[in-house]
Amino acid sequence: MADLAGLRVLVVEDEGPVALLIEDLLEDLGFELAGSVAGLEQAFQILGSSPFDFAVLDVNLGGVKSFDFARALIRKGTPFIFSTGYGNSSLPADLCTQPVLTKPFSSEQLRRAVEQALT
Repeated sequence: MADLAGLRVLVVEDEGPVALLIEDLLEDLGFELAGSVAGLEQAFQILGSSPFDFAVLDVNLGGVKSFDFARALIRKGTPFIFSTGYGNSSLPADLCTQPVLTKPFSSEQLRRAVEQALT
């Protein structure tokens, strides 16, 4: 696996305990936390103002799908993984090839999803 030390990550997750878990696991992998937000408005603000190298993106943020933000990440060339309890069957056709981390997940599953997204 590539050295992740110093790579900045954005976590977009609306469930506080899940966000904290993801943040801890990512920091254990060597990422630096660039930000952690619970909604798309905040995520788009960070996208336009703060640099980050990678993102973990919950599919369903309080009933709002994060697909437009995912597309913005693709346009910007920023790798990401989806985090969802629904699996990849809930993704639209243009996003179905993106790595998906199915909740609940282990640190090893997170590591493999990160590796997939960064290759």
